[in-house]
Amino acid sequence: RTIRSYMGILKAYFLWKQSDLEIMDEGNIKKYLLGKEEQGLKATTRNLILNAIKFFYHDIMKSKHKLDIRLAKEELNLPVVLSKQEINKIISVTENLKHKLMLSIAYGSGLRVSEVVNLKVGDVDIDSLTLHIKKSKGGKDRITVLPEGIVSDLKSFVAGKSASDLLFESERGKGLSTRSVQLILKNALRKAEITKSAKFHSLRHSFATHLLEDGVDTRYVQELLGHHSIKTTQRYTKVADCKLRGIKSPLGMSK
Repeated sequence: RTIRSYMGILKAYFLWKQSDLEIMDEGNIKKYLLGKEEQGLKATTRNLILNAIKFFYHDIMKSKHKLDIRLAKEELNLPVVLSKQEINKIISVTENLKHKLMLSIAYGSGLRVSEVVNLKVGDVDIDSLTLHIKKSKGGKDRITVLPEGIVSDLKSFVAGKSASDLLFESERGKGLSTRSVQLILKNALRKAEITKSAKFHSLRHSFATHLLEDGVDTRYVQELLGHHSIKTTQRYTKVADCKLRGIKSPLGMSK
């Protein structure tokens, strides 16, 4: 996805620049970004464009010139988090066992959608209740927890499969697309009558938030999620209600 994104960004930039594409022209880059900002481009997308251009000139063209353009300050958008009751409802309305296991593991282990579709049978350690996530975002491996409540269904689901087989395959025995897995959650949300603007990644957001609410140390949550920076994990403390449970709204309080 990053490759496709960078290719699209660079194609648009080169069509705009038209000449001397091999030269990193800081003035032109600033002018291009400014034009995008004037069109109402969000800071996140503006930064993605800058990173793609930087990557091309520094990593592909091997330019030694340092690009003196700062990243734009991005808006702090709180993640959409589903409650434990909503998670249980989503799983309970999902009748297909494969789909139920995918949603259960995505939430119960804090996985990205790409990690779910790339899981292999050998990555699952039922005895130790752990999952070995290999070559995930940033090329890192990590160990995360496996939900104990799905062990019985998981054992029957993997019966007859080899360690090198994908855990979740299509009806044709091939890998699933991330889009097809995202649609499984979309259908479950509709059946569960949940109107939050939740995406598949919301399951991972909910995993992190619920662990923090249950008192798990942020450092452990960081390891389970595979975050490089503790700051990324700490944003979940803003949506965890562990500090808010004892606070009541002043409306209707007795004088």
